[in-house]
Amino acid sequence: MFAVVEIAGKQYKITSNSKIQVDLLPEEPGKTYTINKVLLIGDEQDSKTEIGKPYLEKEIEAKVVEHMKGEKIRVYKKRAKKRYEKTIGHRQKYTVLEFGDIK
Repeated sequence: MFAVVEIAGKQYKITSNSKIQVDLLPEEPGKTYTINKVLLIGDEQDSKTEIGKPYLEKEIEAKVVEHMKGEKIRVYKKRAKKRYEKTIGHRQKYTVLEFGDIK
């Protein structure tokens, strides 16, 4: 089974017993997070697919595993012949979600 869900304005394809990394959510690690914006649920073995208009009236439970930071991104700006240089660093914060069975 797989599903396409919307979390924090972005769409993710999830499968049963999988982990995904999403933008930071306000939930604490160890708690469950309920996703009620389910766009599609399908089965790869059967040709059975449910499509929402725009959402299905189903909910999927996910467990919040941890909060983490992504890798550091460096942005370097320079203008020729102007003696202008600027370096900026950024690390995005993520939440790891673990899914059980999708029904």
